[in-house]
Amino acid sequence: MRLKIVYFAWVRERVGKPEETVELPDGIATVLDLVRWLKGRGEEYEHAFENEGVVRAAIDHVHVKPATALGDAREIAFFPPMTGG
Repeated sequence: MRLKIVYFAWVRERVGKPEETVELPDGIATVLDLVRWLKGRGEEYEHAFENEGVVRAAIDHVHVKPATALGDAREIAFFPPMTGG
């Protein structure tokens, strides 16, 4: 499965790129699976996702939980928690 991954704010800074398209290996079924796979791709990803519970995700522009299945996703975005009023 080919998937576009977009990184925002400090996640982008830590990963070192705004986006990439990856070919996912078999067995990557959920957002959390993807995060754990990304962490194994290098120290920049390990640093960006060091606290798996902090980084938020959106699949095709819809906010999702870590246990959400990737399904037929075309794009996933990762970003830090948002604050403000």
